[in-house]
Amino acid sequence: MQTVERVVSEVERKRAESLAACERRVAECESRLAELEGYMKSYAEQFQARAGNGIGAAGLRDFQTFMARLGEAVKQQTQIVLQARADRDAELRTWQHAAQRAEAVGGLVKRWQSEEQRQHEKREQLESDERSQRPSPHPLSLRGT
Repeated sequence: MQTVERVVSEVERKRAESLAACERRVAECESRLAELEGYMKSYAEQFQARAGNGIGAAGLRDFQTFMARLGEAVKQQTQIVLQARADRDAELRTWQHAAQRAEAVGGLVKRWQSEEQRQHEKREQLESDERSQRPSPHPLSLRGT
């Protein structure tokens, strides 16, 4: 029974590690998205400052092209973040299931061990009772007279 408990606990531990990896992935993806959004905002602000001094049609076209590419990168990264979150949520459910199973098996093992201990104590008590009920040999019978 303890082997089963170890196996179930190991599965739960691996699921927890996988969940932690998913959490790290979500954080990395969100960080990358924030970087892209920050870069996009910064570039737009820099363009506004330069545009105040006057900008040609080619400069405006280049800005619009670059902003469109950044917008697409932000859109793609947003999708990556959403997928990473969905993966994390699925892994969370898997880990919760494994943790519940490990807890249930752990409780079962404890009850089994408690019952085994009670049975052992009961056998010892019965043996002790039997020994105390046996007639003790008469001291004179031991002399061999």
